[in-house]
Order: sequence, then C-alpha cells, then structure tokens
Amino acid sequence: MAGRMVVGSTALAGLVRPATAPDPAAAHRMLPVLPELTGLLPGRGLRRGSTIAVAAGRPAPSGGTSLVLALLAEASRAGSWCAVVGVPTLGPAAAAEVGIALDRLALVPHPGPEWATVVAALIDGVDVVVVAVPGTVSASIASRLAARARQRGSVLVPYGQWDGADVTLRVMRGVWEGLGQGRGRLRRREVTVSARGRGAASRPKEVRVWMPGDRPARAGATPPGPAGAAATGHRTSLTLVGE
Repeated sequence: MAGRMVVGSTALAGLVRPATAPDPAAAHRMLPVLPELTGLLPGRGLRRGSTIAVAAGRPAPSGGTSLVLALLAEASRAGSWCAVVGVPTLGPAAAAEVGIALDRLALVPHPGPEWATVVAALIDGVDVVVVAVPGTVSASIASRLAARARQRGSVLVPYGQWDGADVTLRVMRGVWEGLGQGRGRLRRREVTVSARGRGAASRPKEVRVWMPGDRPARAGATPPGPAGAAATGHRTSLTLVGE
C-alpha cells in the first residue's frame, strides 16, 4: 500500500479525522526511536509535545533525509501516524525500506505558501509531523507551531534551520566506503550525528552510524534493493559504532 499523498484541504481534513481516532498508545508520552539514536534524545525517545529539528547540511546531500526517516521508523512500527510535508523527493519506496508503515504515512510534497497552516492541521491529528523548512521562518510562526505541538501532544520535526527546538540533530561529517584502487562503487558511509539542545539536552552528544547511499542501514546488512528488502523484511536499523 502506498503512502497517502495529500493534496488540497479536503484530503487533509479527511486524513486528520481518522488519525485522531482513539489510540491506546496515545497515553504514553514517549514515542520509540531506533536503539542507536536513543542516546541523542532526552528520555531516549521522541517526547510528545517536543520539537526535534534536523538541520539540513551543506553541501547536499548531507544524510539529513536518512536521519529524518530513521527518526520516524520505530514510532511508525509501534503504531504512530506520521506525516512529511514539503519533501517532494521522498517517496513511499524509501519510507518502506526503513520500515515505515505506509498505511499510517501522509506525504504532502507541495504544501504551497500556506505551509504553516497545513502543518498546524496535521499536528492536530498526527503523532509525528516532519516539515521541510522553506528558507527563513519567522520566530512567530516557529513558536506558534511548537506551542501547538505541545498542546496536541504531537512531535514536530522541522527539517532545516529552526530556532528554539528542544533538540537539533545534525549530520556533521562522513567517510565513504566502497572505492578501491580507483574503481568500485560507493556503498556506505560512516557519519557522525550530533545533538544539541536545551534543558535536559543542553549537553552536546555525538554518535557514529553507518549509512548506505542516502538510507540508513546496519553495518554488514544486505545491500539496498528488492533482494535486500526481502531479506530484511523491510526493517532497517542504524548501527552505533562509537561515541
């Protein structure tokens, strides 16, 4: 089943209504993340009502998209609804490969100039809302969306420059593997992910993980592709290789 492609206010309203149906898991204040990412987050998970930003690196691709998908994967498998706004290059195949449940995923590739209104509507009924930040965001819009997430118990994940986040994750640097003696194929890279924030997250942290291409995977895993997806059952994880 493909992820739900949302275009227009009618489709958006139709999505939010079923997503707000009673969920026994909604009583828990922490949504799970992959074990290798727990050390980066206060409470070792995605705290409902928090804002967890993923900084877009320069130059692209930085691994930020992989990190966004990795943040969603475990919560999605546990039954949470997720939405991704403003990332037209992200498709259902990439989401499924990391284990995101497509029947609980909404994709809004082109939210238009009223993107903040779209995000606010999704926050009302979706557990985790990712939004690609369109350039510079005013402090008033950022604070209003963060406040709405706190009130509704959703997790807001801005992808890009975002001031005032509880935690900001960033792919700092990486080393590719796969080439040898001037030939071969780039297969995976070891990247360092940093976390900086405020309050319980004020102490900077770093972990190193393996990422093949632009999708996260455990070290030594079956390569991406149809055969690899079948072998791993569409469950992909990160491997912590040091701190």
